[in-house]
Amino acid sequence: MSTAVVLAEGEWRARELAHAERMRAWTVPHQERRARGEKHPVLDFLFTYYSYRPGHLERWQPGPGVVLAGPAGRRFLDRAGYAESAHGVALDPGAFTGRRARTAEFVLRLLSATASRSPRLSCFGLHEWAMVYREPADSVRHAQVPLRLGSADTDAVVESMDIRCGHFDAFRFFTGPARPRNTLAPTRESQVELEQPGCLHANMDLFKWAYKLDPFVPAELVGDCFELAADIRELDMRASPYDLSGYGYSPVRVETAEGRADYARAQAAFTRRAEPLRARLIEVCRTLLDGRFAPLE
Repeated sequence: MSTAVVLAEGEWRARELAHAERMRAWTVPHQERRARGEKHPVLDFLFTYYSYRPGHLERWQPGPGVVLAGPAGRRFLDRAGYAESAHGVALDPGAFTGRRARTAEFVLRLLSATASRSPRLSCFGLHEWAMVYREPADSVRHAQVPLRLGSADTDAVVESMDIRCGHFDAFRFFTGPARPRNTLAPTRESQVELEQPGCLHANMDLFKWAYKLDPFVPAELVGDCFELAADIRELDMRASPYDLSGYGYSPVRVETAEGRADYARAQAAFTRRAEPLRARLIEVCRTLLDGRFAPLE
């Protein structure tokens, strides 16, 4: 067992405030848009596809092996998964149940397999094009946003290029006619075998795996994964067939050789940025599964 780190009240409260302020740059505008009934084709995804509520995203948590000293720490006892010790309040190892352990085992297996592979940078974001291929204009996912090239020319781009999507949660949104055009046929069962570190969606999903282990992942790591997902989402949609100029986004024209080169460079940069976050999540999973965070005393 490792020795717990005891944080003085002033230290952990400063971290708590800094995390909340950092996340409110995203959560407050989202909540204001929602109050107005306003949809955003790029940013809503971070709070709708991903199911971590804005209030939870703002909420700070210390992660395993950390004791919160001082009387203010007792308010954490109102949350599930915390207990009191001789030196303050900490995560309760007993709250790391069999169900949570199975989640951590899957996340560890998936992220370790992904990290072991070389990145592939040749998908060019065509998954978003495959999601509208031969689809009536009023039936596409973001029907309030026009297609940049129109339906016929969008379909022509799909037909002129190889689609190499290996991410199941992108592939499952392909239209019926687009599915046979994919060089892979990813399934939920083949997810561990197929995910690779160049995939934008695999890197966005680091946020999902971080919050799936709530409250056993430090809030700062959850926040880092969220910000990565937000930045990747912007590229994902700039490279899509949608005309997002009305929202202030310039297109990455992957239908051209220059646009594909721009996309691959950005994809490589996100791959490098995701690598240490994936490694930190792997270490959290190992810590939890090895029982290396200190017991309450």
